[in-house]
Amino acid sequence: MKRILVLLLCGAAWLAAADLPVTEVVLYKHGIGFFERSGRLAAGESARLEFNASDMNDVLKSLTLEERGGGKISGLRYDSMDPLSHALQGFSFQAGNSQQISGLLNQFQGARVELKLGDRVVSGVIVSGQQTMNIREQLTLLMDSGDIESVDVTQATGIRFSDARLRQQFQDYLAMVAASRSKDKRAVYIDSTSAKEREIVASYTVPQPVWKSSYRLIFGATGQPVMEGWAMVDNTSGEDWTNVALSLVSGRPISFVSQLYAPRYIERPTADLPDEAAARPQLHEESFGASSAAGLDMAPPPPAAPARAVAPRKAAGLASGTLGSIMPLPAGAAPSSIVSAAAARELGELFEYRIAQPVTIRKNESAMLPFLQQKIDSRKLLIYSGGPSEHPTNAAELTNSTGKTLDGGPITVYDGGAYGGEALMETLNSGDKRLISYAVDLGTRVTSAFNGRDAVVREIHASRGVLSTRLAAEETRTYTARNVDQKAKTLILEHPLRSGYTLLNQKPTEKTSSAYRFEIALAADSTREFAVSEERVYEQTYAVTDLTPDAVLEYVRNRELSDAGRRQLQQIADRKRQVAENARAQADAAAQVDILTGDETRFRQNISTLGNVGGQLAQVQNYVRQLEDHERELATLRDKQAELRKQKTALETGLAGMLDALTF
Repeated sequence: MKRILVLLLCGAAWLAAADLPVTEVVLYKHGIGFFERSGRLAAGESARLEFNASDMNDVLKSLTLEERGGGKISGLRYDSMDPLSHALQGFSFQAGNSQQISGLLNQFQGARVELKLGDRVVSGVIVSGQQTMNIREQLTLLMDSGDIESVDVTQATGIRFSDARLRQQFQDYLAMVAASRSKDKRAVYIDSTSAKEREIVASYTVPQPVWKSSYRLIFGATGQPVMEGWAMVDNTSGEDWTNVALSLVSGRPISFVSQLYAPRYIERPTADLPDEAAARPQLHEESFGASSAAGLDMAPPPPAAPARAVAPRKAAGLASGTLGSIMPLPAGAAPSSIVSAAAARELGELFEYRIAQPVTIRKNESAMLPFLQQKIDSRKLLIYSGGPSEHPTNAAELTNSTGKTLDGGPITVYDGGAYGGEALMETLNSGDKRLISYAVDLGTRVTSAFNGRDAVVREIHASRGVLSTRLAAEETRTYTARNVDQKAKTLILEHPLRSGYTLLNQKPTEKTSSAYRFEIALAADSTREFAVSEERVYEQTYAVTDLTPDAVLEYVRNRELSDAGRRQLQQIADRKRQVAENARAQADAAAQVDILTGDETRFRQNISTLGNVGGQLAQVQNYVRQLEDHERELATLRDKQAELRKQKTALETGLAGMLDALTF
C-alpha cells in the first residue's frame, strides 16, 4: 500500500534540481566566508542550494545571482520557516502516515484518476473511497460510459491524477513534508525563464571558522632570515570543496545578523462599518484655536538602506605559482620545500592572499596551506621591560619588507640550525616594524635603583586670596645591565611612560603607547649603567587665610616669587602675626578674668561663712579688701578685652582687604 501511495504522489516525474558546485571560497578573520557557486542548467531546469537553517539570515542578506547566456532569472524561492502544520493548511487535502489510500482518494471527489490494473488502464471520476468490512480498499468511479464501478485499489500497480495542477499540488505537498524532516537544512530554489541551456552563478556569505596563520622565522648563518607563512583552513560547510579558488583575507569588516528568515506577523485591528450599530447623539468639542500643519510632529523618514558590500571576484593578472611538495619543517631548520603558492594584493582596506592553485578540502577536514616564503629584514636584540625577572628576553626586530600584510599569529624561531623559541605577532602591515620576544637570555641581568628629590616650587601666583604654586619633582631610575657572555649584544630597554612625567636626560630610540624604548650597546663581558631622569610638574592651590604666618613666610623666601608678590605676602604675614598676637592677648586676658572671677567667688563664700562666727571680723574685713582689689583689676581687664576686640576687628578687616587685593 505504501508503494501505491508513493506512485500516486510521484505520478508526475520530479524534475531533478541542478547542482551548483562551489567554485570560489574567500575566508575572512571575522567569522564570515564568501562562497561562489556556478553551474550549467538545462532548459526548464531549476537550481537548488541547501544551507543550514541557522545560516539563512546571512544567505538572504547577501545572496546575489547572475545568469550568463542571455537568460533572465524569474524568481527565487526558499523553504519557509513556518511549522509544517501551518504550511500545510493551504492544501485542500491531508496525507497522513496512517491514512489508508481509499481515505486519501476520498478527499478528491470529482477528480479524474487513472489506475493501472494489470494489463489494462481504468480511468474515471472519483465518486468515493472507502474501506470495506473485509478490510479491502474500494474506490468508486464514474466511468466514461456512464457506469459506476468499484475498483479494488490494492490491486492497482499505479495511480495517476489526470489534472496536471493536482499533480503539482502533490509535489508541493511532498516537498514541504520532506523539508520538515530536516530541522537543520533549508533549500533555496533558483527559477529561470530561459528556454535554453545557460550558466548560473550564485554568491553569498555564511558563517565560517576563522582561518589561522602560523609562521617560521629562520635565521641562517649569514644574510637575511626567511619568513615562512602557513594558513590553517577548516572546511565545516558539510560538503567537499573540490578544485575551488581559495582566498584568505586579513582584516575584519563589520558583519552582523539581521532577522530576515523568520516570518513576521502583524496583528491587524478590527474595524466595523458605521451602519452596523444604531446611530447615537454625537457631541463635538469646542474649538479654542487653529492648528497649523507645520506644527504637527511628523514621523521621520525611514533610514536609507545600507549599501551592500560587493563580494570579491577573481583578481585579474595575479601572479600564479606551483604548489610544491608540502612537508613539515625539518629538524635542521631549513626552509620548507615549497614554492610561493599565494598571490597577494590590497583589497580596499583589507589584504588578500589568493592561493594560486585550485584547492581541494573534503568536508569535516582541514588543510595547511603555504602562503608566504620570503626573506625579511630583521635583527636580533634583547628586550628588558621590567617585571619580576631580572633577565631580558631574546627578541627580533621585524621590518615587513615583503610588500605584503602579515596576518597575526604564532611564530616559531629557528636560530643557528636549531629551535630557538616561540613568539606571537600582531598583524604587520607592509613597511611596518614590530618586536617579538621568543626566549629568555640567561646571560644578561638587568637591575634598577630609584632615587628622588624633594619637589621645588617653580612658579607662585595669587588671586583674591588664593595662592597657586607650580612644583616640580625629579625622579631618577638607574638601570644596571650585566652581560656575562663573550659576545656583544644590543639591549632595548623599555621604561614605563607615565602621564605627567617628562624625560630630562635621555632621548628614546622610539616610543610606544606605554613605554619609552632606549637602545643600549653592551660589550662582551661588561657592565653598563643607564640613568633615566624624569620630572613631574604639578600644581597646588591654597587659601591664604588658612595658612599660618610662618607658612606664608616660606613663600616669601622663595626665589621664584616676584618682588610685588613678596611685598604683598610680607604684609599679609605681618598682619596675620598681629592677628595671632591679638588672639593670644585676648586668650591671656580671658584667662586672668577667669582666675579673678574664681577668687571673688571664693572670697564671697568665706565672708558669708565667717560673718556668723564671733571673733572673725578682722578676717572678714581682709576678704572684703581683697574683693575690692579684684573688682578694680576685673574692670581694667574688661576694658582691655574691649580694646583687644576692637583691634581684632580692625586687623581682620585690614587682612581681608589685603587678601582681596592679593594679585601677582
